[in-house]
Amino acid sequence: MTQDLYGLETTASRPETLQAINDFIHGFLSYQPKAASIIAAADTAPDCPLVNAYAALLWMFLEHPIAPSKARPYLERAKAASGANDREQEVIRAIGHWVDGDVPALVAACDAITDKWPRDLAMLKLAQYHLFNTGDAAGMLRLALKSLPEAEDIAYTHGMIAFGYEQCHLLDRAEAAARRAMELRHDEPWAHHAMAHVMLTQGRVAEGARFMESVAETWSDLNSFMRSHNWWHLALFYLSQGRHDDVRAAYDQHIWGLEKDYSQDQVGAVSLLARMEFAGIDVGDRWGDVADHVAARGQDTVSPFLTLQYLYALCRTERPEAAEMLTAIEARAAETNAYDHAAWAEVALPAARGIAAHAEGDWSTAIRELGMALPRMAECGGSHAQRDLFEQIHLDALVRDGRASAAQQVLEMRRTYDPDGLPLNLMLSEVYEKTGLPDLAAQARARAERTLVST
Repeated sequence: MTQDLYGLETTASRPETLQAINDFIHGFLSYQPKAASIIAAADTAPDCPLVNAYAALLWMFLEHPIAPSKARPYLERAKAASGANDREQEVIRAIGHWVDGDVPALVAACDAITDKWPRDLAMLKLAQYHLFNTGDAAGMLRLALKSLPEAEDIAYTHGMIAFGYEQCHLLDRAEAAARRAMELRHDEPWAHHAMAHVMLTQGRVAEGARFMESVAETWSDLNSFMRSHNWWHLALFYLSQGRHDDVRAAYDQHIWGLEKDYSQDQVGAVSLLARMEFAGIDVGDRWGDVADHVAARGQDTVSPFLTLQYLYALCRTERPEAAEMLTAIEARAAETNAYDHAAWAEVALPAARGIAAHAEGDWSTAIRELGMALPRMAECGGSHAQRDLFEQIHLDALVRDGRASAAQQVLEMRRTYDPDGLPLNLMLSEVYEKTGLPDLAAQARARAERTLVST
């Protein structure tokens, strides 16, 4: 029996099949396109259980309603293949749970696998992905820490630990883990991503921009998600600094246009365009192309976090598909037997209604519906930084509805982690003028002017 790159036994008998497995594992953890070669490898090795299981897994990451139908033939071949060892059989069962739509069973299976084989980082990554999508930050951290000390020598271990710590608001530990990952591999993109989160949350905007710029060249050969997403984080620093030309350049060159049909690329574009507009940046005709690709997804309710951003794009561009998407969300929320029923019915549905109301200029409804959803948005998935989009939509409605006092409360809370942000302080200046506090308005303008001078 042979071993994969992390010393786990595998029944892959041919060198080329083992190489495909190793390329998938490493590509999956490092966000390199070579992971996609597992599909062709599975087509040439229908008798290899693990290579076909990984092919099924890759299809599921399509994050599209058609993903299970694409994955199932590979899963069936993996089940039918003979000779799988104990770990491979458990991996096949775990992936089968996802194809069948039973995410809790999938997470439990990954938990069991990583108990027995803590160096199976592919299963750890898979579990973290699903725990992230359900807002279980503590679970993300718990599973990642189980990999120590056995997988301490692998950079990607520490990148996953770092993100788990960050999502649990343990920022100093997150930074330490990310820096440990970068000691092992300077180009570990998930560690860069965790550092961006830490620095954004701590208001280290200028430092965050410099750090991300210093490692950006290592992202050029990554898959579209990781390249676009790390540039998305860099663009958030640019937004705070008022570097409008740099934001536009990041969007045009690195965020939109890499894989326009992919879910994560689409929501990255949607959320950045929205933020740009909230910051007073003219985005020109950029919405149209994004909305065209989102509309092509149809009534996609694979993930509440993704679907809400699809809906925003459709509403923002007044596409007729927006009404169809809202209807699909209502139908998904009515599926009472689904494991994620509460997230759809109690969080995503009011958020969707708030987003639709915002697009129609119905500020009071937007404020009410989004206000109900915001405290529980983590249940829909996404990171703190990503979910901030919904906070900004709500804030925009407060300002437009003339609720200056309420907006002041939100803005000053936001200033605790973005003290010198240009858009934030300009908005604060307007709000303080409306509330009859001219001295505070002047102070906010002065902070904005200092930021402009410094950049």
